[in-house]
Amino acid sequence: MTTYVTANPATGAIEQEFPELTDGEVEGVLARSHGAFDDWRATATADRAAILVRVADAYEERSDELATLIAREMGKPVAQAAGEIKLSAMIYRWYAEHGPDLLAEEVLDPQGAQESVVETVPVGSIIGVMPWNFPYYQVARFVAPNLMVGNTIVLKHAPICAASAAVMEEIFHAAGVPTDAYINVYATNDQIATMIADPRVQGISLTGSERAGAAVAEIAGRNLKKAVLELGGSDPLIVLDEDIAKVAKSAAKARLGNCGQACNSPKRMIVPTDKVDEFVATVVSVFEASQPGDPTSSDTRLGPLSSVTARDKVVSQVAKAVEQGATLHTGGDAVEGDGAYMRPAVLTGVTKDMEAYSEEIFGPVAVVYGVDSVDEAVTLANDTSFGLSGSVWGADTDRAQEIADRLDVGMAYVNEHGTTLPGLPFGGVKRSGFGRELGRWGMGEFVNTRLRRTAASRG
Repeated sequence: MTTYVTANPATGAIEQEFPELTDGEVEGVLARSHGAFDDWRATATADRAAILVRVADAYEERSDELATLIAREMGKPVAQAAGEIKLSAMIYRWYAEHGPDLLAEEVLDPQGAQESVVETVPVGSIIGVMPWNFPYYQVARFVAPNLMVGNTIVLKHAPICAASAAVMEEIFHAAGVPTDAYINVYATNDQIATMIADPRVQGISLTGSERAGAAVAEIAGRNLKKAVLELGGSDPLIVLDEDIAKVAKSAAKARLGNCGQACNSPKRMIVPTDKVDEFVATVVSVFEASQPGDPTSSDTRLGPLSSVTARDKVVSQVAKAVEQGATLHTGGDAVEGDGAYMRPAVLTGVTKDMEAYSEEIFGPVAVVYGVDSVDEAVTLANDTSFGLSGSVWGADTDRAQEIADRLDVGMAYVNEHGTTLPGLPFGGVKRSGFGRELGRWGMGEFVNTRLRRTAASRG
């Protein structure tokens, strides 16, 4: 029985099923991807860039279609889906524009030679394992730099995103990417493990859970393969002396984006103790005004979670926190009827001995903490196994920057949270993974940074 199924999270209805790759087809995929490498790497850089421009054009031209598709797959409201598609197109354009310069030879001090040059060259076939929460954007972060550099791609998307995965493959091929240079596979985890271990595969990039990351890292390490892992997060948002109501509104809206299903969402909101009541009241008002609705409607700002299973897990996490002594200010329960809807929740009083203190809550739940000093805020912010991103909000930006520099994260923001743009690096530390995507850093992960040195003339 296939696991690649479109089960509409707004209705619960199964709309489409896709056949899984058979074990006998794995060898063919590997042979095709490896075999396409020499021709693709030999394609002129300008031609690869032109292909990425056509990919971006297709995303923009088919935005409504693509947005509706993921609304039905994983429940993203179409207005937010359109924003994701726009960002994805920006990423392809960024690499088309900047990729050729990033691939240019770098001339070094010859240091006694006639010439010392660094070349950036592709390495071969790369596997991408992508998550369901940002179906187009996550793929763009991985695919755009690797196609630009000349690597070939085997892409395994999340099982619930099989339809959008197929459309992306169609777009790449129509834009001019050779059929075997980008291969979409409906593979099992065991088949992906087999592929990673194969000597024809040169690396693996995964965005997903800690469990999946650990499994992939183990296989990659055992086979001496490069891995990039973008895993979970429990991002802190520290409020200083900024306008409390204004920041609370921004934080609440950010937390509800994609129904809270974002690794870099502000999940832990850290506020001066004497401002907690005001902050919580504002967040509660925003949450209660955000009624879950049909993700295919342009008016909807809060859709269902990706599945009933995902919804039930978040509801259970909230209930467990309350059982252990936390205070629930609003929501936290499943909406009756069809679909994977829940009412957004606000929690306070979460302590270190509760599960909600250390686990990632991947849904529309804000946990608010009160602190009596900046040092206490920083200690709390860093007291997590995750280290993706964090933010500090304050009217005195110099002071806020100093505090942001104390956060153990891969991305520190001041007076904003979670901003992602094509030219900015994306990635974390600790159990949030390793490696970077986007910008020039994304171009540097799966390449051979090769030295070419020519000895001085012996004349």
